[in-house]
Amino acid sequence: MADSGNQSCLLGSQDTLSFLVCLFHVWEEWAGLEQLEDYLSFLEYLLWVFTPLVVVFLVPFLIVILLYLSILFLHVYKRKNQLKEAYSNNLWDGARKTLATLWDGHGAIWHGYEIHGMEKIPNRGPALIVYYHGAIPIDYYYFLAHVIIQKGRTCHSVADHFLFKIPGFKLLLEVFSVIHGPQEECVRALRNGHLLGISPGGVREAMFSDETYRLFWGKRKGFAQVAIDCQVPIIPMFTQNLREGFRSLGTLRLFRWLYERFRLPVAPIYGGFPVKFRTFLGDPIPYDPNINAAELAERVVQQAVQSLIDKHQQIPGSILRALLERFYTKHKDFQHQN
Repeated sequence: MADSGNQSCLLGSQDTLSFLVCLFHVWEEWAGLEQLEDYLSFLEYLLWVFTPLVVVFLVPFLIVILLYLSILFLHVYKRKNQLKEAYSNNLWDGARKTLATLWDGHGAIWHGYEIHGMEKIPNRGPALIVYYHGAIPIDYYYFLAHVIIQKGRTCHSVADHFLFKIPGFKLLLEVFSVIHGPQEECVRALRNGHLLGISPGGVREAMFSDETYRLFWGKRKGFAQVAIDCQVPIIPMFTQNLREGFRSLGTLRLFRWLYERFRLPVAPIYGGFPVKFRTFLGDPIPYDPNINAAELAERVVQQAVQSLIDKHQQIPGSILRALLERFYTKHKDFQHQN
């Protein structure tokens, strides 16, 4: 029937224009293009559904790219300053300050980053900074940048073993004094007068905590024993809206099983939302010879970090609310809500 109609159309054309129009319809039907509009509508629907998903999973990889760009800069810096190495013991000071400035700028532009209580970080001498671990501890990177810029100090850091197995990260970890966490190395860093940052929750807290900001410290007390052995103060730290910036799918059963069974931190991370970040430093907890490591870890330090969460984070966290806080001129304290 369609072919007969098209033939009639062609034979019945009165002029050249009518003939061309009719010929186009014949070709459209032959090529199946009459369904093109339906295909385009379906494609538009797919883009509308999947584009946000692609974006929220893509942004975390941008952080990894920034880290690799940092490593590239260090390699370039090293090559250009080989002659200076023989005459200076501070080859990497310029590189650290430059990267600190870049990360500080990133925090200010993307997250409106603020830090409250920086005066509690000593200008000299050792101290142990204990912090809540986000899905990506980007707030800690910003904190390290502030310590370098404002205090002129390099804060040593404890990181999980898997970070040392990532190709290309070795130079970055060395330059920024990152260690994998044996107590002997931690004690050595503090006794040499350095600052030391550690998250007792580590990878487990990064993967399994969520917008409720639950701590995953378990019975870990090694960091407390280090503080006791070195007789140094402990400074608690927490960043508001950290989980709204980046979130993890580690709460899904599959990823939790993989970690518990094989110690593989493979849970996907999504986000990169430009939410407001505010880091709060609590009052230093002084050395007390009358308290043991278990009591210091559970009753004092964990309680101090939890107190910062209760005071400064509205529970559960909200991405929309955290985005709107970018427009606030003053920070607000929130009481913990169940």
